Amino acid sequence: MFITAKGTFEITMQAPPSGEGAGRVSLGRMLIDKYYSGDLIGIGQGEMLSAGNPAAGSAGYVAIEHVTGTLDGMSGSFALQHAGTMHQGASHLSISIVPGSGTEGLTGIQGKFKLDIVDSKHYYELEYTMDLV
Repeated sequence: MFITAKGTFEITMQAPPSGEGAGRVSLGRMLIDKYYSGDLIGIGQGEMLSAGNPAAGSAGYVAIEHVTGTLDGMSGSFALQHAGTMHQGASHLSISIVPGSGTEGLTGIQGKFKLDIVDSKHYYELEYTMDLV
């Protein structure tokens, strides 16, 4: 049985320190910091890699985010794996809880994370279940 947690989050992204990756293929790389509120209260930190030409409407990204906080009264952490593409106005985004990444009260968590942006505000919906360990 899946449980649905909902809320909002704020995100800041910044480039990594200069000089990292010099001489390599040009990939976009950003550090991610998120602040969750609602049924999930906590922080997310991660890194994103991207490629393509977003100005022309085609690009892709992958990211790993580590979330620490309280979800529906259970404290702990888990990781999210992001994969997204966009091409000619169509986009696809998949965000999943990394299997086996849950700690403390969130040990055994698995599920999917959905996000929506409305009027520049970020909303999430996390559908999850807990394995008995």
